[in-house]
Amino acid sequence: MNGNMMNANPNVPAYALPMVEAEQRSFMVKVYGWMGMALATTALVAMTIASYDYMIEWLAANRLVFFGILIAQLVLVGWLGIRIQKMSATTATMVFFAYAALTGVTFSLLFRIYTQESIASTFLITGGTFGVMSAYGYFTKRDLTSWGNLLFMALIGLIIASLVNLFWHNETFYWVVTYAGILIFVGLTAYDTQKIKEMNIIGNAGTDEDRKEAIMGALRLYLDFINLFLMLLRVFGRRR
Repeated sequence: MNGNMMNANPNVPAYALPMVEAEQRSFMVKVYGWMGMALATTALVAMTIASYDYMIEWLAANRLVFFGILIAQLVLVGWLGIRIQKMSATTATMVFFAYAALTGVTFSLLFRIYTQESIASTFLITGGTFGVMSAYGYFTKRDLTSWGNLLFMALIGLIIASLVNLFWHNETFYWVVTYAGILIFVGLTAYDTQKIKEMNIIGNAGTDEDRKEAIMGALRLYLDFINLFLMLLRVFGRRR
């Protein structure tokens, strides 16, 4: 899905720039729209399950089910990322929302660990931070490509460090990983926003391809948001 970034493409004539800008704005509205609906789906599923104590207790007690859901999430994300060009737009949308719903199932356990007030306040903090960094990624004239390799390597390091600390249980290391994770996902929000803007293929508005591009863009930003939320929840969340 290679796109045209109008302010970086010398082949776009000056008279066409307003049209290109308008189409990019329209595309990003779709991306944020799909992302917002996915977040709403996650929140609705999480709060619905959390409202029934027996469902939370059952999910917490059945680790095989919990880890099975985590594996299903990974499978759905991988399938969507690899196969989206061969999918119909409808199938891609269904897979995206299935992933968001399963995330809501796992997130329901957060209500067992943290108070509802701290979850809500952390969500607002995440939204504000995400909004600022996404706006920066959209409006900046600076090419953030150089951020990509650095952030990707940092993300791999974060995953490895998190796995190591599952066995090490070192509190200092836990907080180092937490604050590093916040910085990484803050950076990824800006980087991914710029790359998603570039991903839009000018001239295909309203097509299935355009919808699938918007779904993939929404998935990237959704992942940035929920991971940033989880990292910030470690800092601002109040345990029960």
